[in-house]
Amino acid sequence: MSSSELKKMALIALGLVILPMVLDAGGLTYSTAVDCLVLALAGLALNILLGYTGLVSFGHGAWFGIGAYAMGIFQLRFFPQSTLVPLVAAVALVAVVALLVGLLILRRRGVYFSLLTLAFGALCFAVAYRWTALTGGENGLGGIERRAVFGIDLDASVNFYIFVALIAFVVIGFLLRLTQSPFGHVLTAIRENEVRTRFVGFDVDSYKLLAFVLSAAITGLAGGLSVLGHRIASAETMSLAFSGELLAIVLIGGMRSFTGPIFGALFYILFREYLSMYTANWLLYFGLVFIFFILVTPSGLTGVWQRLVRLVIPEKTTGAAMGQRVMPADPDFFPSFLTGRDAAALACVGISKHFGGIKAVDDVNLNVAGKGVHALIGPNGAGKTSLFNLISGMFPADQGSLALDSASLNGLGPDRICASGLARSFQITNLFKGLTVRENLCLSVLSRDPHRFSIWRRLDALPDTQSQTEELVRYLGVQGMEGARAEDLSYGGQRVVDMGLALGAAPRILLLDEPLAGLAAAERDRIGRLIRKLGDRIGILLVEHDVDRVFAMADTITVMNQGSVLVEGDAQRVRSDPQVREIYIGSGSEALAAKVQPAALQDDVALRVRNLDAYYGKSHILSDISFEARKGEVIAVLGRNGAGKSTLLKTLLGLARMGAGSIDIAGKSMASPIPEAMARLGIAFVPQGRRLFSGLTVKDNLMLGRLKRSEKGSNGWPDEEIFKIFPRLKERYNVDATLLSGGEQQMVAIARALVGHVEVLLLDEPFEGLSPAMIEEVFNAILALKARMTILIVDHNLDLALALSDTVLVLDRGKVAHQGEARELLVNLEFRQEKLWV
Repeated sequence: MSSSELKKMALIALGLVILPMVLDAGGLTYSTAVDCLVLALAGLALNILLGYTGLVSFGHGAWFGIGAYAMGIFQLRFFPQSTLVPLVAAVALVAVVALLVGLLILRRRGVYFSLLTLAFGALCFAVAYRWTALTGGENGLGGIERRAVFGIDLDASVNFYIFVALIAFVVIGFLLRLTQSPFGHVLTAIRENEVRTRFVGFDVDSYKLLAFVLSAAITGLAGGLSVLGHRIASAETMSLAFSGELLAIVLIGGMRSFTGPIFGALFYILFREYLSMYTANWLLYFGLVFIFFILVTPSGLTGVWQRLVRLVIPEKTTGAAMGQRVMPADPDFFPSFLTGRDAAALACVGISKHFGGIKAVDDVNLNVAGKGVHALIGPNGAGKTSLFNLISGMFPADQGSLALDSASLNGLGPDRICASGLARSFQITNLFKGLTVRENLCLSVLSRDPHRFSIWRRLDALPDTQSQTEELVRYLGVQGMEGARAEDLSYGGQRVVDMGLALGAAPRILLLDEPLAGLAAAERDRIGRLIRKLGDRIGILLVEHDVDRVFAMADTITVMNQGSVLVEGDAQRVRSDPQVREIYIGSGSEALAAKVQPAALQDDVALRVRNLDAYYGKSHILSDISFEARKGEVIAVLGRNGAGKSTLLKTLLGLARMGAGSIDIAGKSMASPIPEAMARLGIAFVPQGRRLFSGLTVKDNLMLGRLKRSEKGSNGWPDEEIFKIFPRLKERYNVDATLLSGGEQQMVAIARALVGHVEVLLLDEPFEGLSPAMIEEVFNAILALKARMTILIVDHNLDLALALSDTVLVLDRGKVAHQGEARELLVNLEFRQEKLWV
């Protein structure tokens, strides 16, 4: 047991000793102390589901009631002279029933699971209330006795409290170890991101089922102890009201804290005992207190305590997460767990998948060798990511077969496919965002550890998992920032960690979906070299739109178009194919940049930023940023990953917390920007990743962009004007926006910004994830906007961003490192290398 566990258990033991003394001093009894322990156990058990696994059970009181009735029935009918035997039998019965019920209701997720638990609780209450012959009906089941245990008389209140306290101490110790175990960490991963947990190789259904059974069994134990304390079992313990009280206990205490339910139970008991002396409506006031906690302090009593501690000991302000990074000293280092793997070829034969009338993948034949880099390229909407989804088990194929060497992958889930030796990264980063970088990578490595299902061993005591995690941290080059939460990283940093999650599974075939998107030039070079070296040891299937790097690193290239394979061969054959040049490669960056003509800028200032500081939590991201943007001016905001570029855009809109400074726009100075207010003033934001309204048509997305930003004086564009810039959108006007290609979605995102009032347009990575031909279309559209409005553009395609821009603002570690004319950085590569480190 670790020192932290020993400390916590010592405090628990001390609390168990002083609890009856404190309650006695307040005029309460040992019976009340027992109620505290019983509800604390039930709350801790419920928190296994609610706080750790993310499963919300609305009928958890049913297990409390089943345990209570089972205890009474077993003693009265089978073991009249025993206390321990009926208690153990009751817990075993609850576990068996929970196993059967869990197999049924855990097939559903989210609100459907919650509603099924609600229905189960209501059913159990009805049975207990109506089945008089077994349960005593509305009169309850009485006559239960506390028989002596090992010669100790439990009728004495002190003895019974000690009996319950010892059981509580053992159970709490077990649950504390569970939270530190591999099993407990996987439960947390399921809570954070169930889909990705499956894709790193964990059998999520088995983990959820065991968590459900454990939670129910411990709740049943609490019910059995409760019936011994009160000597009667009542249907009220199965009521939905009691289930609600258990939820309230966990939430008021703090569901993300291990000790939260303990404090929640104590709070509930004291509130009930003291307030019920004055009013029979105490539960009404408890409900009001519950609402207060949900609205004001969702982290519960433990959160209140942490706030008080911060008032006394302020939390230290840190720099940006990416700013702590230490780049690897040995570029030739390679993780031991990726060496010595048997090569395995991937064979896709006649793979097809239709979504409604859309042929996402149509009769694709693809062979990926056991070693080497095989690139999969094509225009946006060609079916590349859809093929990845079929290979990795996200969706079943309508036709065709998949095999890894001689092993068929047909019909397998993502976890079994990953365990077979095939892992993937995602086009849109898919991390455990509430966990640290190291915890993310450790979970991936843990999926291969034979002790990954262990409840008793500590995760940090698994030497192979820990050593391999260290290797992965070093290999990816994320030393120094492994303690940062994944959601605090820049998009490029998240990209690297996303690839690391796939590598941690030690695949024989690795699927990488746009691994270079969102990375700065130097990082793209480093990751590109890493992928090439990795291809010398395992097979890699790569989707990437950086065609120059694809042609340089790939051994074989397959071009897809409209769901089918268009051509396959080496780089020379693909590069020279006229169809590929027409539909995919486009004119190239140099030809696009040559289209841009210098524009005359107005003298009027559209946006003025003075001495701006910005924070994410306690991380100080931006420091003393000042600049002006004139009407019609285009400013490129450039810098390394984690320099603060996207944070600057989000701060201007009010999405990141502004600590100091001011933002002047539309004649108003804002010191505390609010997103909806800034949007109405004319800050239009096109976010990285597009973030369209899922399930709505292009028409609906444009309507929502216009709805609250088209007041009197608005300069929002009508649809006819939008269609001149984006002709494709007229054809797609009534199509679900989520069914469009990536480039078309980017057009919708820009159009949604333009239809409302716009003074300043913020573009965050507008060319990310687009094929070269689609980049050309989006570039031409932005070029048509040049001089018509003020634009701030963040993008890692330096040539295009600089060509479009009049001025450049270079950020480094949250500060302005350079400010000047964009053309100077565009044409002078030595000067660009000096200022941008590329």
